[in-house]
Amino acid sequence: MTSERGTAAGNGTGGQVAAGKGAASAQAEAGSAAAAPRSALAGAAPWISLAARLLLGAMWLFYCLPKLGTPDANVASVRNFQILPGGMVNAFAYAQPYVELALGLLAIAGLGTRLVAGLSALLLLTYIGGIVSLGARGIHITCGCGGSGGQVAVGRTRYTMDVLRDLAYLVPAAWLLWRPKSKFSADALLLPEPASAAPVPTPRRSAPAKGGPSRR
Repeated sequence: MTSERGTAAGNGTGGQVAAGKGAASAQAEAGSAAAAPRSALAGAAPWISLAARLLLGAMWLFYCLPKLGTPDANVASVRNFQILPGGMVNAFAYAQPYVELALGLLAIAGLGTRLVAGLSALLLLTYIGGIVSLGARGIHITCGCGGSGGQVAVGRTRYTMDVLRDLAYLVPAAWLLWRPKSKFSADALLLPEPASAAPVPTPRRSAPAKGGPSRR
């Protein structure tokens, strides 16, 4: 009778251990499945950030070069927005293309990526606010994004498309704010990541000896 009870108790303990191992195995598999997408994103993120850098930099260069070639036209375009005081129009219009040029070159080089992305986002939001204000005030002009703008007939404005375009440019800027590390960047050359230290192995505890002291 005693041996039967011992056998039953042993079977019950063995079943609990097996169930515990099964639950732990299921949790480990679930953790591995959840970690797979994260590891895939971590591997692709530097390449996505490289594409975002090049897109953002090319955009700034595309819009700043015409302004550099026709500074007076850019002054007139800024004045048409009727936002800045007269004394600030020239200063802003002459500085604007050089700021955009610097942002474009830094983005392509990957130097100060997160700062460049933040300034780019701030400048794009400023442009979006200016375009929205044109429609709110009933002013009918072209946006002058390429350095030249002027009056247009009522109903011929493209403010909605202009805003959507700048919102699209915000996407790579937002991505770079989140994931500034990218392939082939000056940041990686100037500020390399420190080598990760090898993990210190934890000493394994010896298993307790089976069986206790014999009782007499």
